[in-house]
Amino acid sequence: MIFNRTPAQALPRRPTFPLIGVLALIFTTALALALSPPARAAATLRPEDGIILLANTGDPDSLRIAQHYAEARHVPVANIISLPLPLGETITWPEFVVTLWQPLQAELIRRHWIDAIPMTLTDPAGRMKYAPLGHRITALIICRGVPLRIAHDPALAADALPFTKRAEFRTNESAVDSELSLVAAGPYLINAFIPNPLFQNNAPTDHEKSQIVKISRLDAPTFEAANALVDQALAAERTGLLGRAYVDIGGIHPSGDRWLNATATQLADLGFDLTVDRAPTTLPATARIDAPALYFGWYAGNLNGPFAPPEFRFPPGAIALHIHSYSAQTLRSTTAGWVGPLLARGVTATMGNVSEPYLELTHQPQLFLKALARGATLVDAAYYALPALSWQAILIGDPLYRPFAVSLEDQINHLATLPPSLAGYATLRRIHQLEAVHQTTEALALASKTQGIAPSLAVGYALAQHLHTAGDLTGAAQALGFASLLASYQPDEWALADAAAQLLATAGRPAQAIDIYRALFATKNLTTELRLTWLPHAITAAQSAHASDQSAAWITALADLTPPSQPPPATPTAEKK
Repeated sequence: MIFNRTPAQALPRRPTFPLIGVLALIFTTALALALSPPARAAATLRPEDGIILLANTGDPDSLRIAQHYAEARHVPVANIISLPLPLGETITWPEFVVTLWQPLQAELIRRHWIDAIPMTLTDPAGRMKYAPLGHRITALIICRGVPLRIAHDPALAADALPFTKRAEFRTNESAVDSELSLVAAGPYLINAFIPNPLFQNNAPTDHEKSQIVKISRLDAPTFEAANALVDQALAAERTGLLGRAYVDIGGIHPSGDRWLNATATQLADLGFDLTVDRAPTTLPATARIDAPALYFGWYAGNLNGPFAPPEFRFPPGAIALHIHSYSAQTLRSTTAGWVGPLLARGVTATMGNVSEPYLELTHQPQLFLKALARGATLVDAAYYALPALSWQAILIGDPLYRPFAVSLEDQINHLATLPPSLAGYATLRRIHQLEAVHQTTEALALASKTQGIAPSLAVGYALAQHLHTAGDLTGAAQALGFASLLASYQPDEWALADAAAQLLATAGRPAQAIDIYRALFATKNLTTELRLTWLPHAITAAQSAHASDQSAAWITALADLTPPSQPPPATPTAEKK
């Protein structure tokens, strides 16, 4: 299933739908949120003091996650609210109202987290009406075990003009988290969506802030993965975000590609070592994917490519967003969709959709990154980037997480204190900044210095590439020579190891390339697809080194792996005897 399933169903950029597209409608529609006075001043509160945690009493792990987060972030334990809730991911509207919305709202009002005047009336969904006066909640965190999405209820179907003039918006199916964002907003229609007043709003008023309770979720396929989200965020905040950036463009609609192009430009401006893939398919399994601290891409139904191996792991603090209609339809699977599988592989923060959102109503990656880069918390950045509420989008991760809390300058000044496997990526960012102002000599000197202190495969490869292009094959080989001494490689390093070996072979060091391939092929969980792709590279290196026995062994291995129904893969011409 996809966004805008056919061009005829796409939300046009300049439609007859009032004014100019869905995004313009957000600022002009008469379907506004109920007005309410500014929220109570909260200047004396720490952000942590305004965190509310929601857990399911029917799931012991749910309360454990809430307690762990409260301890890790120094949130008052009294801020945990535990309710008896259904255990499934999908909930009906009656169940949602009776077991979740109404008890939670009442408790938040009772504890004065929400200021509101109760009424005796109820809305068509059965929710008690309140006259809202504001709230003092930094963020509401939903812990694993709380239902994820609300099923469409035909009995509650009703017009929410002008939106329900469009057939695709005649639904009340939505994400639990998105509905709870409006728990302090006063009465609203549950069919279609509600424009988010914080969307792309650089200076929201107190009134606009008072309408929305920002929601994030600590959830994942396993308790361990969900419980670790705050620990990963805190680890990254101590060191600053470390790793490379990846943008996979080539999607199915121009507007999405424009968003991702803008995202790639921002990442380059931030100095990140960057891969931009513009092929119409997603990243291939053989793509370089070492230390993916930031990943933004589209468009496939299920996680695939280099992320697929179950052993693949993202670095601490990693943020990943794959745009797809049903990317968060379930959070319990390590293979279905994108959000659950990404979390199972160690992502610290991600976003997705529980059902069809339509492209214009999803989180926009370029806005999300823009807010994060200027120092916003995860939850603030997510709401800045999200056009619609009472709809399909969810946010996963510690809402207080600030990936750019530590500057690159601080990282460089304390390079020796950074994790050895990731420190080189801070150096790469500085190198790119130096190159951007044409200080190439200084950039090369920094790369060489780093390699002399703490060799990094990523820095060594970047330095070797530059020297190789300049014709300095000896220097290129020296920059990568240490790689042949490594006994093994992590799944995210596999493609980089192949690239390093190929560069060494062309720089006149094929024997060292052979050592890299031996270590790479000794990896038990290296897939057949990768072996079939990289064995020809290894055979070329062995032949260049006149290593006849090794070349023959790899030619045999290649033949053994080739399915009988397929023609044998091309192999390098055998060396002369």
